Amino acid sequence: MSPAQQVATAVTDLDGVAELHGGVLGEVATYLPGGRVNGVRLDKSGVEVHVVLFLDDDIRAVAAEVQRVASGVVGVPATVVVEDVVARV
Repeated sequence: MSPAQQVATAVTDLDGVAELHGGVLGEVATYLPGGRVNGVRLDKSGVEVHVVLFLDDDIRAVAAEVQRVASGVVGVPATVVVEDVVARV
């Protein structure tokens, strides 16, 4: 599993994260041989994670946890962008 895939798995496993978000035009992704990881942009300087969070959770706390987890997985600074919030169904 690639580092970007590891970040994606760790982040989507967090309570409060509905899904990763690839950006308005799908521009937020890490490209891999044979595929891509939407919502995670990883390079040598850091990782950028775009997420959709659940509305009924503490958005700031969940975003901070996403940042901590993503940075911990790959060992570089993480930036979190909350693209949207949704209600739990």
